[in-house]
Amino acid sequence: MDRRNEPFAHDADLAWEPAGDGVARKILTYRDNVMMVRVRFEAGAIGPAHSHPHIQCSLVESGVFDITISGRTERLKAGDSFTVPPDAVHGAVNVEAGTLVDVFTPMRQDFVS
Repeated sequence: MDRRNEPFAHDADLAWEPAGDGVARKILTYRDNVMMVRVRFEAGAIGPAHSHPHIQCSLVESGVFDITISGRTERLKAGDSFTVPPDAVHGAVNVEAGTLVDVFTPMRQDFVS
């Protein structure tokens, strides 16, 4: 079911989808111009370096991550955040199991296709 433009999302009603080895994502709410996604990492899981044309703002909800953006790496923990400009190469290495909350603009059509 396409939930685009639905104003509410209840966590218990949303499924985790595989997004790589030790990584799963849950699409929360979205419209054409914005999308919120929760991404869960097992300890040691890697979000490989990649880029996309979307602006991404992320919050470390829990855990510890080494985040690399355009060649710069910082260790972030719960409560920290980061922003990825369009087309910047970025990736994550999970140090301590945790979850990121990602917001994309525009929405990631590839996540719902």
